[in-house]
Amino acid sequence: MSEVRTDVAIIGAGPVGLFAVFECGMLKMRCHVVDALDMPGGQCAALYPEKPIYDIPGHPRIDAIDLVERLKAQAAPFAPTYHLGARVEALAPRGEDWELVTSRGERIVARAVIVAAGVGAFGPNRPPVARLAEFEQDCVHYLVKRREDFRGKRLVVAGGGDSALDWTLSLAGIAAHVDVVHRRDKFRAAPDTVEKVRALAATAGNVDIVTPYQLDSLEGAGGRLEAVVVKDLDGGTRRLPADHLLAFFGLAQNLGPIAEWGLSLERNLVKVDPATCATSSPGIYAIGDIATYPGKLKLILTGFAEAASAAHAIHARVHPGAALHFEYSTSKGVSGFAA
Repeated sequence: MSEVRTDVAIIGAGPVGLFAVFECGMLKMRCHVVDALDMPGGQCAALYPEKPIYDIPGHPRIDAIDLVERLKAQAAPFAPTYHLGARVEALAPRGEDWELVTSRGERIVARAVIVAAGVGAFGPNRPPVARLAEFEQDCVHYLVKRREDFRGKRLVVAGGGDSALDWTLSLAGIAAHVDVVHRRDKFRAAPDTVEKVRALAATAGNVDIVTPYQLDSLEGAGGRLEAVVVKDLDGGTRRLPADHLLAFFGLAQNLGPIAEWGLSLERNLVKVDPATCATSSPGIYAIGDIATYPGKLKLILTGFAEAASAAHAIHARVHPGAALHFEYSTSKGVSGFAA
């Protein structure tokens, strides 16, 4: 097996992991980044690259893939080494360091480890609807990669969270018709988004809110969807003509090997000290959606702040005895260094 040494090993190349490269680089710490996907960006790149994000400071709106590209460019001066298409299968102490073994047989020895693995391994929660698999090839979707695929189409969007309503707003301008199906009249999405969807349904003419209903069955032949049948709480049904069903019922989470690393867990998340993002194992830190502590907000900007906290906490392990004088990036600049 090949072996490399680095200052910090980052598990996860999503937005928070990429920003951790930048924060570590600003403190003169080199990073190797491991991700099971074959591209950086995590869910933003793999599941919804065209999804608009509205809560990134300085960006009133930015598509997920554009955010990923900017984060990659921000990390680039510090020459991170990416190990893509590889999963960390084992993590064990090696003296005062940590040794990671990937699914490709690589050994990475690091002074510190940052776990930025999002929700771990993920897959869609599929609705319990008969004949679902028959239409999954072309007509049933759990994510949107290209908005243009739905231009002029009749859509049924199922779900009551942010993804369902965000995509309703995004697709209403190009789709022939959008039916939003949810089992309750109350939605879980951000209140402002809910208000926008309700206003759209009242004025646009091509958006209907179908509540309280849930998915009942699918109609069509040859893998082509013709209609989605929904059912109310009393058993009454309603037929919604449709070319595509977009089902947004969240992701099934699986920590995978992370659950075997001896870290203190709470509800399938890694418990950390909110001041430093340190886990129960010295030298291992967790940031982003996989980290939990009292009052945690699951926002990308929270993960960005956690990346900065973890990097500053790690500095003493990588550069023992060296003074750490905090400087703003505007005065310090970004010099980078060779890998």
